[in-house]
Amino acid sequence: MIKNNSGVKSATGLTGSGSRDWIVQRLSAVVLTFYSLVMLGFFLTHGHVSYIEWVNFMMSLPMRLFSLVAIIALAGHAWVGMWTVFTDYITKGKLGSKASAIRLLLQAAMIIAILVYLFWGIMIFWGIGVSTVVVS
Repeated sequence: MIKNNSGVKSATGLTGSGSRDWIVQRLSAVVLTFYSLVMLGFFLTHGHVSYIEWVNFMMSLPMRLFSLVAIIALAGHAWVGMWTVFTDYITKGKLGSKASAIRLLLQAAMIIAILVYLFWGIMIFWGIGVSTVVVS
């Protein structure tokens, strides 16, 4: 493991490379922006959205696939962002000798939260309930 200038050992980045993490962060931001624009466009073009319209839109194959990509992008984006914050601000220089333990605890909590959201999101779009699509 290589120490950076902050004294933090860099071993838990997403890709193991700062350049690749930067690319993951930027590409995931583009995916999330496009997903947000699609959602905004849906609501702007459908004044009052009924439950049937919403389910049919979100459970269509293109939106289920796009939502899966967006969920994965969100997980990658969140991890790179939070790892960067933790390694930049939870350092021995700022918090003393307990910084490594605090950072490890925070990173573990983030990993658990991201995995819960990732699996929960996948279950929403690809789980047991998807066969209940309402056709009007």
